[in-house]
Amino acid sequence: MTIEPRIYLASRSPRRRELLTQVGIRFDLMLFRVGSREDREVDETWLAGETPEIYVQRVARAKAVFAAQLLAPRSLPPRPVLAADTTLDLDGEVIGKPRDADDAIAILTRLSGRSHRVLTAIAVAQNQRVEQCLSVSEVRFRTLTADEIRRYVLSGEPMDKAGAYGIQGRAAVFIEEIRGSHSGIVGLPLCETALLLREFGYPL
Repeated sequence: MTIEPRIYLASRSPRRRELLTQVGIRFDLMLFRVGSREDREVDETWLAGETPEIYVQRVARAKAVFAAQLLAPRSLPPRPVLAADTTLDLDGEVIGKPRDADDAIAILTRLSGRSHRVLTAIAVAQNQRVEQCLSVSEVRFRTLTADEIRRYVLSGEPMDKAGAYGIQGRAAVFIEEIRGSHSGIVGLPLCETALLLREFGYPL
């Protein structure tokens, strides 16, 4: 009997699960026992002197390495572990998930009528090997009214998303132009992911 190839996905994001399923990549979830922000091995704090590019790649790599180290203690079969991290770069500042509704309103007000970059880093770890890559896309928002922003935040959609919006959701009506990877903006650049997994022997 042929054993189907599978990977581990070290992410709680439903959007990343949907994207992998969309392209037929089979996976099992590899979740930490607590939220990654509470794990010292995966420090998502933006450190002094880090550019957004360095920050997002550091976090993605740390997630992949930490998850790969959990395989043996959990008696799980060895497979490639995929992790990712997404952040926004606005004028060189890392913009992550909003802390609360007021923070979401403040973030969206700053994005209104402007362009920003969406950075998604992916990392794959297996045994002692780690490979990673970075997807960079540009998104331009039209000018938003205060009422539009308020109603969008009340929908609850922005609260678990980097930059306080989801391009695949209601915020699609805010976006005038994108340049780059649509799936990367959602949270997992599929072209880069497929090529990286191929390097680890996953057939695509």
